[in-house]
Amino acid sequence: MTQPNATRTSSVIPPKTSANRPHLAAQVAVRFVAMTALIATLLFLPAGTLRWWQGWAVLAGFVGTALAAFLTFLKIDPQVVERRLRTKERLREQKQIIRYGAFLALGLATLPGFDHRLGWSERWWGPEPVGLEAFSLAMVLTGMLGVAWVIWINRYAGRTIRVEEGQTLITSGPYRFVRHPLYAFSLLMWMFVLPALGSYVALPALVLFAPFYVLRILNEEKVLRVELPGYTEYCEKTRWRIVPGVW
Repeated sequence: MTQPNATRTSSVIPPKTSANRPHLAAQVAVRFVAMTALIATLLFLPAGTLRWWQGWAVLAGFVGTALAAFLTFLKIDPQVVERRLRTKERLREQKQIIRYGAFLALGLATLPGFDHRLGWSERWWGPEPVGLEAFSLAMVLTGMLGVAWVIWINRYAGRTIRVEEGQTLITSGPYRFVRHPLYAFSLLMWMFVLPALGSYVALPALVLFAPFYVLRILNEEKVLRVELPGYTEYCEKTRWRIVPGVW
């Protein structure tokens, strides 16, 4: 395996040899209770009401799909769950990028609730067709299932930027089309979650995500080119990063 330069901090980590299922299950339970409470607060507190079917549909779809994926991996490959539960970045640049992304996501998640309470979208553009909301919700779920597919293909796809000992380059599945399919599917989810909630007003704010995706991907590729054997050659063969024909 290509070794990083000894003069800088390496993101290469030793592999985990085992994963304790009951302990991981407890962690997953705690995380999902906290995540459900956070999402519900961000949606319904600004909305000022619980009588908002779009909010409940998005919450149920998001939490239900994510929980099903976690439980599946917990049974089949607990180390996948262990990797996905790691949130502490070791690279300074990534820590700054993550802080920006988290702040942006938290702020953006409150806008549909305020929109529902104050009626901005309905006043300016009229009621959103139920069919469009249902289609948008389906696309949100497609994005989440796509993320699960990526993780199924690449069991090393964690939430932090690191290369594990023994990790190999993945070029199959969605990696045949773009270098970062996980980000591609997460972008798809964000593009449709706002109309799924019946909010047009927040859509322009999505452009603020561009710096997050660009900076995180470029920094991640910098690490992978050094530490993951064959990645540079893969980049030469696979031109697009997240959107074919665009970038």
